[in-house]
Amino acid sequence: MDIIDRITQLFQKPGPSPLPEPDAQLALAALLVRVAKSDQTYRVEEISRIDTLLAEVFSLNPVEAAKMRATSEKLEAAAPETSRFAELIHDNVPESERLKTLQAMRAVMQADGVERPEEQSVIQSACVALGFELTVLEGLTNEVPE
Repeated sequence: MDIIDRITQLFQKPGPSPLPEPDAQLALAALLVRVAKSDQTYRVEEISRIDTLLAEVFSLNPVEAAKMRATSEKLEAAAPETSRFAELIHDNVPESERLKTLQAMRAVMQADGVERPEEQSVIQSACVALGFELTVLEGLTNEVPE
């Protein structure tokens, strides 16, 4: 490599880091982000609720939860349809924990005080992909049990 090639490489921006392959944890985080963004707004209340949920569910400190959310935002933006994330959770998480996923999604939907049809649609799609009938949504509480 000659000197000119080395100099030009200094001025080139490095490519974006590759995204991690989603696992059940990142899939949950991405679903929470997807619910929050589905109405074309991504409010600070929703971001805060996502961070709190991730910290509680995965025993993370606030910085770790924020980093996980940031990674999941990138995954969600580049991601396949909602059902792909839900299937990752379905295939790797027991039923009781899958119900907690739906409860967490509802908590994010309600974080800004407004339940929008777009948010409900994402939750309904995830519900079916998680292996539940839509009627299970009627019995969910707003609190996510530990």
